[in-house]
Amino acid sequence: MSDKPLVVIGAGGTGGHMFPAAAFADEMRRRGWDVGLISDDRGLRYGENFPADWKLEVTAASPNMRKPWTLPGTALKLRAGVGTAVSKYKENRPALVAGFGGYPAYPALSAARRMKVPVIIHEQNAVLGRVNRAFAKTAAVVASGFERLDRLPRGAVHKPIGNPVRAPIIAVSTEPYPPIDGDLTVFITGGSQGAKILGEAIPLAICNHLSTPIRARVKVVQQVREEQISDVGTLYESCGIRAVLAPFFSDMPKRLSEAHLIIARSGAGTVSEIAAVGRPSILIPLKIAMDDHQTANAEGLADAGAADVMLEDNVFPNLLGQLLDARLSDGDDLRARAAAAKTQGNVRAASDLADLAEAVGGAS
Repeated sequence: MSDKPLVVIGAGGTGGHMFPAAAFADEMRRRGWDVGLISDDRGLRYGENFPADWKLEVTAASPNMRKPWTLPGTALKLRAGVGTAVSKYKENRPALVAGFGGYPAYPALSAARRMKVPVIIHEQNAVLGRVNRAFAKTAAVVASGFERLDRLPRGAVHKPIGNPVRAPIIAVSTEPYPPIDGDLTVFITGGSQGAKILGEAIPLAICNHLSTPIRARVKVVQQVREEQISDVGTLYESCGIRAVLAPFFSDMPKRLSEAHLIIARSGAGTVSEIAAVGRPSILIPLKIAMDDHQTANAEGLADAGAADVMLEDNVFPNLLGQLLDARLSDGDDLRARAAAAKTQGNVRAASDLADLAEAVGGAS
C-alpha cells in the first residue's frame, strides 16, 4: 500500500466532467498524491487515458422523474455503487474525495459521507448540478467554474476558481490574437447534442448574409455531423467559401488559437477554453440544457464584452449573418473582445483547486 495521501475523484462520464477532473488529477499527482477514479462504464471508457493510479467502475443511473416506474431500479443501482465504493475505501482510505458532478460521482461522495472522509466539490457550470447540490452543504468547499453559481444551498462554502483546463489549452493560451489584415478564420464547434441546427443555419448565414468583401476573406473551420458534411460542403463550395469540415477535431487547442471568431455552444468546458485562449465568440446555448445552465455559463463572457449570446430560438441565417458581418468588419473590436475574453479565464484553476484540496485533505 502506498504511503502517499490518496484523493479519490468521482466524475460523470462526459468530457464536461472528465476534462477538468483530469487536469486536477494531473496536478495532484504532480504534488505527490495518489489518485483514484470512480465512475461508471461510460466514464471509464471515456477516461481511458485518465491520469489515475487506479480506476473503479460503479453502477449508477440518473433518476428520470418523467418515468417514475424506473426510480426503484435507479435507487438500487446507486445503492450498489455506494457499496462498491465503501469496500474500496476500506481497503485504502482516502484523505479526500473530490466530486466533479454527474450521477457516477454519487457513489464516491455518498461513501465518503458514510465513512466521514472530507469532501470537496467542483461545479463546472454556472448552475449547481443535482448530484453536487445533494452534497454541497456537507462539503468542505464548493469550488466553481464561474463567479455565478445558481442553486447553491444556503450555508455552503463557495469558492469561484474557474474550470481546470487541459495542458494543451494552457500551452496555446499565450498565443497572440491572429493578424487581422488577411484571412478571417471562423471556427464553429458544437456539442454532440443539438448540433444539427448549427450545421443548417450557420452555412446559410455565411453564404447568403455576409457582405462581399468579408465573404471573400472568410475561411471556415466547422465541426459538422457526419450526415451533414456532404450538404454543408456543397453549400460552401457553391458560394466560394473555403471550408474545413469534420465531425471531430483532435487539435482543438490549435483551432481555437487560430480563430478570429468562434461560434459555439456554451458548455462550461467550451466557455472556459475560449476564455483561457482569449478569443471573441458568438455563443448559442443549448436550449434543452438542464436548468438552462448554458445560458448562465455564457453570462460572464457576455458581460465582459467578449461574446454575443444568441438564443437557439433566434438562430436565423439573416440575423446570424448580420451579426457575423458586423463583428468581422471591425478588427479593432475583435481584438478588444479577445482581450476581454482573456480577463475571464484562469489557466491556474487546476492549481488553485489543488491548493483547496490539500488544505482540506490535511497535506502540507
